[in-house]
Amino acid sequence: MPIPEPPSDDAAQTGPPAELPVGAPAGSAVDPQPVPRSGRLQDRVALVTGGASGIGAACAVRLAAEGAVVVVADLDEVGATRVAGRIADAGGTALARRIDVTDADSVARVVTEATTMYNGLRIAVNCAGINGPLSPLADLPPADFDTVMKVNLYGVFHAMRCQLPAMAPTGGVIVNLASIAAHAGFRNHAAYAAAKQGVLALTRTAAREYAGHGIRVLSVSPGIVDTPMVAALPPGAADGVLAAVPLARAAQPAEVAALVAYLVSDGASYLTGSDHVVDGGYLAK
Repeated sequence: MPIPEPPSDDAAQTGPPAELPVGAPAGSAVDPQPVPRSGRLQDRVALVTGGASGIGAACAVRLAAEGAVVVVADLDEVGATRVAGRIADAGGTALARRIDVTDADSVARVVTEATTMYNGLRIAVNCAGINGPLSPLADLPPADFDTVMKVNLYGVFHAMRCQLPAMAPTGGVIVNLASIAAHAGFRNHAAYAAAKQGVLALTRTAAREYAGHGIRVLSVSPGIVDTPMVAALPPGAADGVLAAVPLARAAQPAEVAALVAYLVSDGASYLTGSDHVVDGGYLAK
């Protein structure tokens, strides 16, 4: 897709203080905590894929708390609608849309609709992902490997391929969700780790290619997070990782979302192409 010439600087906007509850999505053991609405993302249009649950839902709610207009996109349209409703009930602005990140046309439709409806796209957070079947590499069926790649890697490719042109007129920020699995070998996670390493490569490449258009591209690599996806792992599958976390607990989705909200803000204006680890110290040497 063609990219127009780099845009002129866009002035930051501020807004009135308010409060929007931000925390773990429905089903988490942690109650949402109110976060002051800072206005640092006031009226900026944000698209969150995988926004129906887990980290994606927490990011959608947190960005709304910062003043953003949020498009909550997920294959689970019912879940996306629930999150958008939660935002609206708290005084924010949100729209729910069904998206299949493995389908380039589906992604293009949602990005185009969001951009047209709200006259631009300033923020994208690509959270959609799956664990996939867990097995040693030699026992992993090629079809299962392909499934994980289509969601976790191709999904980010399809999303950025549409988001970058949409952001070109005004500039913007894209945050892609990677994983500490891209940094450390995890048993039985060959496809997942390979896909997330690919996300890091896409992030760095796009950051170099589109910096001149006022677009920053970053990644976040969470460790074990208290999400439905982690809860769905076989019993004991995450125990080894948790045992090696210096902070001795899993992260909450809201903790990852707080970092994402900072990265997409003007406070992180000199950051691009970098990966930001949220792992409770797991990778500390």
